[in-house]
Amino acid sequence: MNFLIEVGTEEIPDWMIVPAVAHLRQAFEQTLADHKLKGRVEWVDATPRRLVLFAERLPKAQKDSEELISGPPKSAGEGAAQGFARKNSVTVDQLETLSTPKGDYFAFRKKVAGWLTKEILASKMPDLILAIPWPKTMYWTGKVGPRFIRPIRWIVALLGSDVVPFEVAGVQSGKVTQGHRQFGRRKIRVTSSRYEEQLRANHVIVRSAERRQRILDGIAQWHVKPDDKLLETLTYLTEWPAPILGHFDESYLSLPSEVLVTVMRHHQKYFSVMREDGSLAPDFVAVMNVPEDPDGNVVSGNERVLRARFNDAQFFWETDQKRKLADRVESLSHVTFQAKLGSYLDKTNRVVALVRELGGNTGAQRAAELAKCDLSTEMVKEFTDLQGIVGGLYARAQGEPEAVAKAIYDHYKPLSMEDSIPSTVEGQLVSLADKLDTLRECFRIGMAPTGSKDPFALRRAAQGVVRLLVEGSVQVPLLNLCGGDESLIEFFADRVRYYFREIRGHKYDEVNAVMAAGWSDLKDAAARLDALQSVRPTENFEPIAASFKRIRNILEQANFEGGAFNAGVLTEEAERALYEAVKGMSLSGIDYRTGLERIASLRPQVDSFFDKVLVNAPDAAVRANRLALLHHLRKEFSSIADFSEIVTS
Repeated sequence: MNFLIEVGTEEIPDWMIVPAVAHLRQAFEQTLADHKLKGRVEWVDATPRRLVLFAERLPKAQKDSEELISGPPKSAGEGAAQGFARKNSVTVDQLETLSTPKGDYFAFRKKVAGWLTKEILASKMPDLILAIPWPKTMYWTGKVGPRFIRPIRWIVALLGSDVVPFEVAGVQSGKVTQGHRQFGRRKIRVTSSRYEEQLRANHVIVRSAERRQRILDGIAQWHVKPDDKLLETLTYLTEWPAPILGHFDESYLSLPSEVLVTVMRHHQKYFSVMREDGSLAPDFVAVMNVPEDPDGNVVSGNERVLRARFNDAQFFWETDQKRKLADRVESLSHVTFQAKLGSYLDKTNRVVALVRELGGNTGAQRAAELAKCDLSTEMVKEFTDLQGIVGGLYARAQGEPEAVAKAIYDHYKPLSMEDSIPSTVEGQLVSLADKLDTLRECFRIGMAPTGSKDPFALRRAAQGVVRLLVEGSVQVPLLNLCGGDESLIEFFADRVRYYFREIRGHKYDEVNAVMAAGWSDLKDAAARLDALQSVRPTENFEPIAASFKRIRNILEQANFEGGAFNAGVLTEEAERALYEAVKGMSLSGIDYRTGLERIASLRPQVDSFFDKVLVNAPDAAVRANRLALLHHLRKEFSSIADFSEIVTS
């Protein structure tokens, strides 16, 4: 049997929909598993006004089961057996014997009829729906009523052709849905088999992938600036998307394209249109939630709104130019960075000092001084997404050196793992210092992230620091920048592991092995990891790694932390051969791959040593000398990676 559930609501914020849909799937699948119901979720999806799940091959009912009910011990006699049988509405001859370590007991095998699937779903769906997690919820039936992201207006719940009866917030489930708010019928009787078709006839495309493709097909006729995030937003803002082309006056192109694109994208949800040479065209693409605009009213309305927005931006630009960035530095004393950490002027002074400490030139120091000044501009107050970018644009317009303007423009980068790092050394230095200051100061006052709470985006800042030190031109030991704060060091260690595993694709044991040999120099750690990854498939690598693990275990069991080694005490040929091989090998002046290959080449001598030499010799002096040899071997060749951390088969 097929099952269809549709929860109809007022418009849900687009960015909340995807996680909600994922939870709906997971929760329903868990319900099936908990109640031993076969079947599978075929698809889940959503529009701004509905969350939908469709499952198939559900049984009519659970399978019948048996329950073994234990009764009194057989030693209790016939009377006890009769009482137990009477209690379970059976005769004594229907009882059986249950043998346990404590003796034999009367027992009865009771047949339990499976629940009807319809009954299970009716009892579970209300809680399942209300348990969908949302960043915020509201109540609309009273303060003691249920909470949801938006008021629930209708519920469709069909198992086959039958309604699964339940109620949520006063709304009874049924088989009636609603079409498009403007172009669909208010009451549509649907079936589980023709649900999508019936909604499509009422200008609702249920599948988000189809809406997304409809937008892509519509904008393909224009040279639109690619924007996957905006595409995702518009997919979940519409039920019947229809792209339209609008225009604005070319005079607005005198404003920087960054400003125009931000206004269009972030405030109006418009795609920008590019000319063939890559410059911005005086056009935009809006996505309507209506089938057509025959009289052009939607286009003209969007053009009118955008014109007002551009006029605001032009006014802010002209007003802000009356005061140079350098004249705004002192104004930062009135802009709070964090209540316990003072103003942005305090932060600026710390960042400038840190850039100087990192060896930044005068351009980097000047950029650090001016980087936050755009926070006091009218443009950034109105368009907060432009902070940093506006500072860079203003610096360029006001005659600051290009290196300074570019560093200011880029200093918030990278904003994500997909974002690039600043392209100049000055930009990398200011970005690094800015992020390090935020991390150091927040950790100093006990504001380290806990669980999912990270109000200052410290994880993102730390990840940015890691990327800057691995991928950028600034080479400085990370641990030297942590001020001895052990909690901050561990926080960075976690971010380094994440970066090398999830972003660079290294195996977790390779990361552990390299970090055990030191990770303060992240460029060096990255080079060692790449070498380790390339050498690992070779013949001798895993066997020598297994031997190093054995060496570690031997040293730990002996509590041996180092001691004098005397080559003259060596008595066995195998231990002399190992010593000679180690003595004649050096890792200095060679690349990491070659070094690892040389270490792996010790396999024959190490294998022979363990085959023929008793490390824990009865003679204490011999035993100590052999442990010292192994300790020297491990210490000498663990500068690239600690082989004992490698997981071997």
